[in-house]
Amino acid sequence: MENALHTLRERLADANALGSALAIMDWDQQTYMPKGGADARSEHMGILSRMHHETLVADETRAALDAAVAENEDDVALLRVVRRELDLKTKIPTALVEEKARLSASAHEAWVEARANNTFSSFAPLLERMFEIAREEAEHLGYEADIYDALLDQYEEGATAAEVRTMFDAVRGPQVELIRRIGEQPATDDSVLYGDWDIPSQKRFTESILKKMGYDFNRGRQDIAPHPFCTGWSIGDIRITTRYKDYLGSSIFGSLHEMGHAVYEQGQRPEWDLTPLAGGVSLGLHESQSRLWENIVGRSLPFWKWAFPELSAEFPAISHLGPEGFYKAINRVQPSFIRVEADELTYNLHVMVRFEIESSILKGTLAVADMPEAWNALYESYLGVHPPTDSLGCLQDVHWSMGSIGYFPTYSMGNLLSYQIWRKLQSEIGDTDALIEAGEFAPILGWLQENIYQAGCKYPPKELVQRVTGKPMDPTDYIDGLNAKYSDIYGL
Repeated sequence: MENALHTLRERLADANALGSALAIMDWDQQTYMPKGGADARSEHMGILSRMHHETLVADETRAALDAAVAENEDDVALLRVVRRELDLKTKIPTALVEEKARLSASAHEAWVEARANNTFSSFAPLLERMFEIAREEAEHLGYEADIYDALLDQYEEGATAAEVRTMFDAVRGPQVELIRRIGEQPATDDSVLYGDWDIPSQKRFTESILKKMGYDFNRGRQDIAPHPFCTGWSIGDIRITTRYKDYLGSSIFGSLHEMGHAVYEQGQRPEWDLTPLAGGVSLGLHESQSRLWENIVGRSLPFWKWAFPELSAEFPAISHLGPEGFYKAINRVQPSFIRVEADELTYNLHVMVRFEIESSILKGTLAVADMPEAWNALYESYLGVHPPTDSLGCLQDVHWSMGSIGYFPTYSMGNLLSYQIWRKLQSEIGDTDALIEAGEFAPILGWLQENIYQAGCKYPPKELVQRVTGKPMDPTDYIDGLNAKYSDIYGL
């Protein structure tokens, strides 16, 4: 029996190494790979994905899992996690896994070009096949109520489309009403934040504050990518990217967002490194940490009382704003086109659009070719804006080119959970405003490490939320937090 557990660990180590190689190649493709490498990269990704899949679903892996006996509660958790992963992986044919990996590598390059040139038609055939693959995956995985359930469950264990709709129904009304009330107030002028900002200065500032907040650059780095992301293959190598645009906040909050993901990964237990117990337990929990550090900490007034002197030293043109003025400018509520640069209040509306688009295409009620028109109609309905180009519309996100379909609702789950977790954190460590204003982030990071990060994948996501906050995911803290913050900013 002991040998079976040892054999299983060896099989998992092989799979981890192949998965890490895939992650490194994906990071390279999105950061440094020359365009000429796309065809070969697609081939390599396809082959490695097939090998990774075959290693996991092999008879030897299943036999070792079935014979393994847990010796402690960590082993019990490991076997549960591996059993779930094998159950999912064995349902999907290896050929489909390989095709998806090849398509993802080539589709990413097509997406980058289509977005740059505003040519949705050039990307549409690849996107159509990617949605076909998603349907095939869902049919292989199986579902009861909604095809979306099978895909969402891969990212957020146990979540369903019905729960997503309930979540959106709970927050839509209060958020729309708060946006309406804010719209009756004088508009916040944030025009000073737009300009030709020196990139070395942005890099120097973002890396400085990330380091002070707890992101370990000895175990990470920050690079540039068309769409910011976090990736890694061990707790000793967790990397993030950002991007530099004409809006000064773009790089700042892109960096803070990805740092939230990164410190979650860097905060894992060393003894679990390179095993299925390491890493964020779900994308909703992962997103809760990126949104917590980006929005609750990074868009707070105490944070800018601490960070603004350093920022204004890099960019004297904004020094006249002061911390309070900058705080109000970066928290301007204004319906916009781009999800990743949306304010807190309108952000969930962007996610709702994507959820509706995905659901309709998967169910066959919307054709991929008609996506731009449907997208623009939903943006007019939900946000009152009409994207002037597909680059500012349905081509803005990288996820569909990667085959990450069924992923978007986890962003909104993360929003709700960030405030729910923060409320519990505040009740246990005291005056967080004072800590943030003093630049003392260690108590906050330490609490999150102890209660969330070091739990890894030991507990299913819904159980972890219950353990940490004492209740299931609930919109109350999120809605209360937004009302308090924006009522103060806009004098409601």
